[in-house]
Amino acid sequence: MTRDFIHINDFVILVEEAKTTKVEIDACRFEEPLIAVAFYGSGNVDLCVKYGQTKKDFHHTKGLALSFHGDENVEFEHTVSPDKSLQCIVVATSLQNVELLPNQEGELFADLLEELVRPNDHYVEGPSFFMTPEMERIVDTFFTNQYQGKTKMMFYRSQITALLSHFFGQLALLQDKDSRPNNRDQLNKVRDILLNNIEDPPSLTELSKLIGLNTTKLKKEFKAIFGVPVFKYLQNERLSSAHTLISEGQATVQEAAWQVGYDSLSSFSNAFAKKFGYRPSQIK
Repeated sequence: MTRDFIHINDFVILVEEAKTTKVEIDACRFEEPLIAVAFYGSGNVDLCVKYGQTKKDFHHTKGLALSFHGDENVEFEHTVSPDKSLQCIVVATSLQNVELLPNQEGELFADLLEELVRPNDHYVEGPSFFMTPEMERIVDTFFTNQYQGKTKMMFYRSQITALLSHFFGQLALLQDKDSRPNNRDQLNKVRDILLNNIEDPPSLTELSKLIGLNTTKLKKEFKAIFGVPVFKYLQNERLSSAHTLISEGQATVQEAAWQVGYDSLSSFSNAFAKKFGYRPSQIK
């Protein structure tokens, strides 16, 4: 388990990562009421939020941006396992600091996260969505960068500003849309099918039959919720999985390419470089 704390103006940022060879539970609480946004990277770790007799579980966290209010009565519990590691960035500020945030950030919180600024319970869940590819790339850099010491902290500060900008920009777009997708459950099922069959996924036609939506509606609403077309989402997941396999020494570059469904090593290497900015053979 590694934790880095960064202070930027009136924000506290927690960068948390955990890998394990056995099932372990990591629990934490806040010392005061906070408004926060959690950004989850690869690993798809399980999250359980507990307060009083109430409990809420999240089993599909990979790529999730989750906003919430939580006080000292709320326990956040991550269950880390060999196939579900933890990569999480939490950006938080106390309730009394919201109005003091610079650059009109306080107004953004009040306008777009009103239910969190004026909470009616120990835990209040705000808007959540799956991150855009731009946001995912920023989160990836927190866990793949090779900076150290003061340079690492400087890098983190620059990326947090960009990540929050994307979060509020995307949130505003989602809230401005009058016609929201009405089939989130089916689309979440599509995502799960893709993740469970990453090496050999069903065709678009097969996916449509499995969830009961025609292909046109499936393509349009999947992109509206996840920010990218169906098979672009699959490609991003394949490359992220390959990065993990190679960086953790679980597979060679060739083996990782095969395991995530690439027959051509050159195609895999080119796609990898386009996503991460370096080739798989350059991973240290």
